[in-house]
Amino acid sequence: MRSVLPKLALATLLLSGCAGTPDRPLTPARHVIDEIERPDDGFPSDIYDPFEGFNRGSYTFNAKFDEYVFLPVVYGYRAVMPDVLEDRVHDFFSNLSEIPTFVNSLLQLNFDHAGRAAHRFLVNSTVGLLGFVDIATLTGTEQEREDFGQTLGVWGLGEGPYIVLPILGPSNLRDATGLAVTAVATAAAVPPDVSDTTAYEATAYGLRPIDTRNNVAFRYYSSSSPFEYELVRLLYTQKRQFDILR
Repeated sequence: MRSVLPKLALATLLLSGCAGTPDRPLTPARHVIDEIERPDDGFPSDIYDPFEGFNRGSYTFNAKFDEYVFLPVVYGYRAVMPDVLEDRVHDFFSNLSEIPTFVNSLLQLNFDHAGRAAHRFLVNSTVGLLGFVDIATLTGTEQEREDFGQTLGVWGLGEGPYIVLPILGPSNLRDATGLAVTAVATAAAVPPDVSDTTAYEATAYGLRPIDTRNNVAFRYYSSSSPFEYELVRLLYTQKRQFDILR
């Protein structure tokens, strides 16, 4: 059996959020953050960020990785894949995400979201041709996303220090723990005779991360703000707080 460690590392790539993607190139920031004095009444400073030095370095690394590795692959994918096939691939992976949403909804005792996830998965896996067509959304059942980081938050675990994970981006100790637990659980749930096949590896660790990045709108330094690090930190923290409360 091949080593499971690279698979666990790559599996975390599958857990990013998705949104619409504008097709525009990266643009450099107008100023380096260190060149500009931060205003006292600017971004809120109550976000716990004790590893800021490491996080800023990781943020810069992620921007370069995105620019020179990830986005060129994504743009190549767009060039060779017809839009209709891109949509079918995205719907397929989106349907698979209903499984962790269902499990985490049950763990949160959120039976409304659990029922919605189960309904969407059953409809899309049958009428939607194994999930390649998102029939559930077309018929008015919108998707909800739940993950183990949210589950920990629902049960009162604090977010802990802010962390910028290499390649994966903004997180915190609670959410990073949730990612790790989900990656291990996912790897354990797939039978070895399936997970060791070339087709599975190409799909799970190649096509799915590409599809995920293809559907994430964020572009590093596109805001041209000297305070982009602080802005991303704030927006991520507020979004996760909203995700837990909704």
